[in-house]
Amino acid sequence: MAKTILIIDDEKTIRWSLAEALVASGYETMDADTAASGVVRFRETCPDLVLLDMKLPDGSGLDVLKAIRAEDATVPVVIMTAYAEVDTAVEAMKLGAYDFIPKPYSVEKLRVSIANAMETERLKTEIAYLRAGSTGSSVFKHFIGRSPAMQEIFEKIKKIGQSKATTILITGESGSGKELVARAIHASSHDAPRPFMEINCASVPETLLESELFGYEKGAFTDAKARKAGLVELAEGGTLFLDEIGEMGITLQSRLLRVLENKTFRRVGGVKDMTVNTRIVSATNRDLTQAIKDKQFREDLYYRLKVIPLAIPPLRERREDIPLLVGHFIERFNRELGKQVSMPGADVVELMMRYDWPGNVRELKNVIERAMLLEAQDSLLVSHLPPEIRGGAPIDAPLARASSASVTSPFFPMTLRDVERIQIERTLEQTNGNKSRAAAILGISRQTLREKLKTFHGIDESAVEA
Repeated sequence: MAKTILIIDDEKTIRWSLAEALVASGYETMDADTAASGVVRFRETCPDLVLLDMKLPDGSGLDVLKAIRAEDATVPVVIMTAYAEVDTAVEAMKLGAYDFIPKPYSVEKLRVSIANAMETERLKTEIAYLRAGSTGSSVFKHFIGRSPAMQEIFEKIKKIGQSKATTILITGESGSGKELVARAIHASSHDAPRPFMEINCASVPETLLESELFGYEKGAFTDAKARKAGLVELAEGGTLFLDEIGEMGITLQSRLLRVLENKTFRRVGGVKDMTVNTRIVSATNRDLTQAIKDKQFREDLYYRLKVIPLAIPPLRERREDIPLLVGHFIERFNRELGKQVSMPGADVVELMMRYDWPGNVRELKNVIERAMLLEAQDSLLVSHLPPEIRGGAPIDAPLARASSASVTSPFFPMTLRDVERIQIERTLEQTNGNKSRAAAILGISRQTLREKLKTFHGIDESAVEA
């Protein structure tokens, strides 16, 4: 996917010449001509790099740099100015600028600076991920989806991560990404440097699950040759993720409830209470309210676990994300398998969007991986899809347009413009054409929404004025 560069400069000819040179180098560009519009553009578009003029008609480039750093501390900013004063350069570097290039600039030097900035940021991200171990501070980059449903999930993850909530219950169908959400909550929290421990309650026998969770003392049972700390203890100060919590036995549920209520536990065979400060994130694809009626799950534990509930939508309820996911997985398996499979045509994407995906994102990933391993050489074809997908049902017009847009890019099935158009279109449908409500849902100003509607032919701008 092409990297996006925001150019903030008050001279139109400079913006034009920079855009021409950068597009020729494989970048996408956008621009702004004032400090105020530059900050707004940055907030709305989240570019990969900013080229910033130091002298703007309504303010200093240093002020813009400060505003950008307040929004995002990682995006590289390259300063351009005709006033190449040393003290200004030093001040810009102190505020977090990556480089300082005087005007008139050399296009080649600018390209080198941009490429180095991009590479530096990539390496920083990889190092941060490796340092975080299994938690991965860049875990949000693995989320693919621009649908309103997923945008709402992203916002909730951020809020939960930054809150002091100690119990979160994630519900959703199998394959919908519950573990990924749990990791994202941990990675976005102040406890991200702390451990993230996880266990699947359905894959471990109850007797073994107890010792895995709470640990044991030497001699607690025949094979207990030495004391062992459990996951509750090992996750101290961090997050313990209990996947498939609905499969935990009633007896063990009682012990877990004590941990949640009293913040204490005992190792198996122990006599001493131990205090713990661990965030418990649970997940299940079961209907726990029915399990309570069936006497298979404790009601008091259920309400203790769902202090913060988070329901993950199935893929069939966010079909507009399917083309993006297809592009993501093809790109991923091209890297892993050493292939160069291009994006499928509109017929293939349309069939994928008709299918209900009972296995959700995991099933979609498996379908693409299997096709690329066994079938596809240059591109995914209809014949590479399983029979159940080839027999899909009709879809609505907005989704059909989305699939048709899939052939516009050699790397992703839709351009960013196509995705933006579809999301605006569907949001307006949900709000019955109310622009104010639609703008609030989309997280943009009403004026910005009006401007975007003017650029998208086919969207009715006569929507309700409110």
